[in-house]
Amino acid sequence: MIRIISVILFLIVCVDSYAQINEVLGIVADSADNKSLSAATVLVKNKSGIIIKSLTTEKDGKFSFTLNSKADVDIIVSFVQYNAKEIAVVVKEGNNNLGTIFLTAKAGSLAEVVIKGKKLPVAFKIDRQVFQANQFTNATGGTATDILRNLPSISVNGQGDISFRGSTSFLVLINGKPTQGEPSFVLSQLPAGAIENIEVITSPGAAFDADGKAGIINIITKNNIQDGFLIQANVMGGLPPLQDYNNGRTPQRYSFDVTAGFRKNKWDVTAGLNYLRNDIAGNRDGDVFTIINNVKTAFPSYGERSFKRYNYGGRFAVTYEADKNNTVSVGFYRGKKYQSRIADILYNNRKQDNSNGNLLSSFSYFNSNDQQRSGVFTLANADYLHRFSNTSRISFSALYERANLSGITYNRNLRSQNSTDTIQYTENPYSNPLDAYRLKADYTKQFNKGTLQAGYQFRYDAQDGSFFYNVKILGTNQFVSDPQFTSNVKATNYIQAAYIQYSGAINKFNYNAGLRVEQSERNLSFTANNDKEKLSLLNLFPSIQLRYKAWDRGVVKAGYSRRIKRTNNYELNPFPEREHSETLEQGDPQLLPEFIGNYEAGVEENFKKGSFFATFYYQRTTNPIQRVNKIFNDTILNRVFTNAGGATQIGVETNFTYTITPWWNTVVGGNIYKYSIKGTLFNNTVAVSNSSWVYSINSTQSFTLPKNWSMQWSVNYLSLRATAQGEDSYFLTPHFSLKKTTVDKRWSFQLQWLNMDGGLNSSNRQRITTRGADFFTTTNYIYETDQLQLSVNFNLSKKNRKVTLPQSEIGEKEF
Repeated sequence: MIRIISVILFLIVCVDSYAQINEVLGIVADSADNKSLSAATVLVKNKSGIIIKSLTTEKDGKFSFTLNSKADVDIIVSFVQYNAKEIAVVVKEGNNNLGTIFLTAKAGSLAEVVIKGKKLPVAFKIDRQVFQANQFTNATGGTATDILRNLPSISVNGQGDISFRGSTSFLVLINGKPTQGEPSFVLSQLPAGAIENIEVITSPGAAFDADGKAGIINIITKNNIQDGFLIQANVMGGLPPLQDYNNGRTPQRYSFDVTAGFRKNKWDVTAGLNYLRNDIAGNRDGDVFTIINNVKTAFPSYGERSFKRYNYGGRFAVTYEADKNNTVSVGFYRGKKYQSRIADILYNNRKQDNSNGNLLSSFSYFNSNDQQRSGVFTLANADYLHRFSNTSRISFSALYERANLSGITYNRNLRSQNSTDTIQYTENPYSNPLDAYRLKADYTKQFNKGTLQAGYQFRYDAQDGSFFYNVKILGTNQFVSDPQFTSNVKATNYIQAAYIQYSGAINKFNYNAGLRVEQSERNLSFTANNDKEKLSLLNLFPSIQLRYKAWDRGVVKAGYSRRIKRTNNYELNPFPEREHSETLEQGDPQLLPEFIGNYEAGVEENFKKGSFFATFYYQRTTNPIQRVNKIFNDTILNRVFTNAGGATQIGVETNFTYTITPWWNTVVGGNIYKYSIKGTLFNNTVAVSNSSWVYSINSTQSFTLPKNWSMQWSVNYLSLRATAQGEDSYFLTPHFSLKKTTVDKRWSFQLQWLNMDGGLNSSNRQRITTRGADFFTTTNYIYETDQLQLSVNFNLSKKNRKVTLPQSEIGEKEF
């Protein structure tokens, strides 16, 4: 690895030595009072009309960039409520000082201006699509997850699990900074009201972490560059359930989040608090049978499956800009996440001779099951940025995370629902504290025709978990530990990475190519059997993105990237947990990571009233990780994680936005693909071969009504899809919202009708089925529908500012 880094640094020095710098600089100011304009937009076009540079001015109104010598370009400078100015420039060798560019304010005060147009809900960049978060009002009072469910290729099931191109493996960035957490947990802690844009990156470059099978979701928080104060607040309250699911507890839903910030001169201070309680009622209807020694044991079941969920946290961040070349920032976060899942199920067991169908025995019992999980996260980070010149910079960042993870599952089998006569009582308590570090350095250099990036990163995390499987001695209050299922599990992960990447433009052609090298080591040890497992890997992750402006507003694109889905410690833990009566869950310490090759090509077009894109993609996965079932005994299935040969996925994703009338805007997106998996399970004893066509549709209809009223209706649909041993059924979630905004835009009030069903019994439910030669299981999960929520939003500032608060990285992944 040291030799790799040395080669990269040598290349940087060599290229830097022969680079020719032709700098263009200037200042943008108000023509009336000569005050500099911060964050004015500067666009640079060649004579073909192609934008070759895009930047914004600094706090003092200054800007600078580099171009080819003797280049003939047009520079367009613009700012909100000012008349844009266009300047023709012939760039000469060396420095080209344009002096002060004065912009004149438009006539009329800000209060008198009526905005007729709207920002496009979707924008395109070389490697990503950018979606405006505020176009999806069904997410008000919710989280980033509620926004994501509206995007093409993304679906969310009833338990909040997020799929991107059919995979739950993708990397989450917050303002460009990577998080290592499980996506559904990280995104469920981000208030929707604090989000400006969501960037979907399906073919990431080498500068990004290689984690994430499907790609990257980058969350951009709201921003404002002006000095002063900021206060944002959102409050949400849920109405009582409209339907009775015969649950033992009534769901509660309410939330608040508040962000306060101050920016003056060199200081930028931000603090935030948030709390979210988001319970969900529901039940489940299951049917399972096993066949052992020609005896078929069937145990259909029905009962409650509900969730009590809450999380809260506090964040604090400070940025100090010592001068134009040096910036330091620090952040701190502390929060808690809790979930309790109740599964109180009535089972009706029947044993019969499978050869003749004769009934051998039958009995019923009630399973009372409560699974509780808790995590307290503490995080501290520090960042330093140094600009060598207007064309090069280097940044360093460090992060430390402490996560106290714990939980317990209570599993009681009773003779009847109201009985105290226990047949079996088990407890699975665990504690799993985690310490994690990340050190990172990135270097960026701009040249005449492009930009070079290079960097190094070191990641380390360590866990020392204690997992117990306790069985109660009937007739006493004592428990004994089952040594077969009890152990301490220690795990460490080291990852070193170095990358180099170059991007540039030639006329109508843009490109981005790079290579990432990663060396990783995974160590596991278990006290129960003194086993140790070690996995060392050295991998290359090349990437390339190409983009060509084929017509006036249209672009064709192509790309390739190689990615990895790493294992988490839950998937590696071989000691089973009694999730509920019929299931033991366990991992595999020899599990291999998935490696994914992703190829894609597509078209993008912006037109007068909307936009369109379509991307064709092909993914090939080695070592796909599957959660599959096998028989443990006649009434318990063993659910294990294992590698299953190989998988392919070929499909197309698309999104269409159009302003039908000045008051009606439509967004329709979708994804259709064929997924195929083939291989073997359980030491080549069971063959796997399954495939299916899968499609998802996301549609949002937005209506602007008189007197600052607005209305929105959306629907998210995911079709049936194949798994290694069966299939998951369709999943449907329609939503409706009605919103009123005050004249000064500071207050808004909203009514949401989520998971609309109206008695049709088709929304927010999902059936999961698996089968083998000697077992079959199918379970229909029915979650609460027709949820009504009221939300209030307050914003003291008409513009928002970037909230770069720290986020939990690795601890969320293990929650």
